[in-house]
Amino acid sequence: MKAPTLTIVVPCYNEEEVLPHTINVLNELLSSLLKEKRISDKSKILFVDDGSKDSTWSIINKACLRMEQVAGLKLSRNAGHQNALLAGMFTANEGSDCIVSIDADLQDDTTVIREFIDKFQSGYEIVYGVRNKRVTDTLFKRKSAEWFYKLMKKLGVDLIYNHADFRLMSHRAVRELKSFDEANLFLRGIVPLIGFKSASVFYERKERLEGQTKYPLRKMFSFAFDGITSFSVTPIRFVLSMGLLSFIVSLLFGVYCLTMKYFGQTQTGWTSLIASIWLIGGLQMIATGLVGEYIGKIYKETKRRPKYIVDIDLYNLPIPKKLIQEEDYHYELRK
Repeated sequence: MKAPTLTIVVPCYNEEEVLPHTINVLNELLSSLLKEKRISDKSKILFVDDGSKDSTWSIINKACLRMEQVAGLKLSRNAGHQNALLAGMFTANEGSDCIVSIDADLQDDTTVIREFIDKFQSGYEIVYGVRNKRVTDTLFKRKSAEWFYKLMKKLGVDLIYNHADFRLMSHRAVRELKSFDEANLFLRGIVPLIGFKSASVFYERKERLEGQTKYPLRKMFSFAFDGITSFSVTPIRFVLSMGLLSFIVSLLFGVYCLTMKYFGQTQTGWTSLIASIWLIGGLQMIATGLVGEYIGKIYKETKRRPKYIVDIDLYNLPIPKKLIQEEDYHYELRK
């Protein structure tokens, strides 16, 4: 069987501390795969700079000059991890038979990429990297992730348990992914919807070597909420059910009060009155906020703004990199 052309897509945001190590590890992996004739000599590593404010792009830029297998893509501004990942995948897809996405911190085990390729050559078009366990995470992160996956399953969203964004996708799968033209793309939920033949490869997740995680608690909750509201209207239905329940309870309470008045047993009760007002008011505010979130998503969809804008593309460079002098580099790219 012909060796496939592989592109490894690595989204990067302020990764100057870990990036030199990442570049070396992935470059050695690609060289090893080439020697084993598992992939074609057109295979590359594509680093996507997601509007970093540190020297991330400078490191990628210099690596592109030194290493033939390394390419770079610079976005004009920070578009977010998911959009940076899409930018890299869509840019690389025309020249690739398959694409592997992996985070720049290399907590995901790069050695299982060999298994990804074996599965791809066996006919699988999507291969998920799945953690065996989450020992590197804190207790809170483990439990919150477990609750999130269980909640998404109950909401009817088909997620791969303990899978993030470490996966292989075939050229055809990425082409179909591109047809999902929505602004709020939640890749972990979208990819299983493609429906092509898929498999899972299990691995041990490592500790982060350098730098800080780009997903603190606030971003984790925001990401989870985006995933829920992008895939399910169940929260709105739940609020509707709560509203109906509150209405029924209030009717029953009204009947009770009228009955007590008829028998002359009414008593003043400011506590119960204030408590009920606060309860109903709180439910109304939650309902309004939740509906507002969905309206906000509709608003974003109707504007049809691009998910990302590419500033510099070194993957589709029209002239050989060896002919470019570093001082003339940006001039040639922007001509």
